[in-house]
Amino acid sequence: MSFSVNTNYGAMIALQNLNKTNARLEVVQRQISTGLKVSSAKDNGSTYAIAQNMRAKVAGYNVVKQSLDRGISVMDVTIAATESISDLLIEMREKALAASDRSLDQSSRDALNADFVALRDQVKTIIDNAEFNGINLIQSGANDLTVLANDQGGSMSFAAEDLSYGPPGGPGTNIILSEDSTINAFVNADLAITELDQSIDNIGSVLARLGASSKRMEIQRTFTDKLTDTLEVGIGNLVDADLAKASAELQALQVKQQLGIQALSIANQGPSVLLGLFR
Repeated sequence: MSFSVNTNYGAMIALQNLNKTNARLEVVQRQISTGLKVSSAKDNGSTYAIAQNMRAKVAGYNVVKQSLDRGISVMDVTIAATESISDLLIEMREKALAASDRSLDQSSRDALNADFVALRDQVKTIIDNAEFNGINLIQSGANDLTVLANDQGGSMSFAAEDLSYGPPGGPGTNIILSEDSTINAFVNADLAITELDQSIDNIGSVLARLGASSKRMEIQRTFTDKLTDTLEVGIGNLVDADLAKASAELQALQVKQQLGIQALSIANQGPSVLLGLFR
């Protein structure tokens, strides 16, 4: 091997190896600080692009979950209101049945009618207040409920249920009673019993449909949760660093760095040997 003060091959090799060690050490330190083995496109462009696409899907499904949560809340309020209305109709039938008694005096019938009218008006109050997030599914003319079903904009729709009274003298859609129904005469009480029997049956069917709709949204919400979790696990498999392995590699690289510095120092002392030849 020739000796030269202009070209120190050993120092070049030592410096190259030290630079490689330092570069790898920087990568490992970044993995430990971020917890990611692919934190930018510079680390692995194709993997980073795939992970970004999956992150976009996760973000989309988070919006879907918010939409489903709102829909479930709307349905919960609607079901609670409809159950209360069903209870009131049963109580109204009880008053109507009592008022249909031919032996009842008029003052007693008037008292029953006052209770009946109060219950009838309370149904209206419940309908008007059965609202969540500006949506009321049991008012007359209510729009159907539509919620997101996937991250591509797909949706699920659920029919509104009109629980309002019919116009004076006319039947409603589900509650057959008219809005001015009374039981102040036994003839009216008999009619009210018939209308209430049909109304209670109709409300039972409404509750069955609302329950099925709520269950459907809850199933979709659970599925969306599972799908989001699966996507997040997939992202982790692509970009998460193995911190135990990174920690072990960090220790090894730190030792290599120290040895590299020593090797470079030794190599840089090589040309000084030539001084002995010129004494």
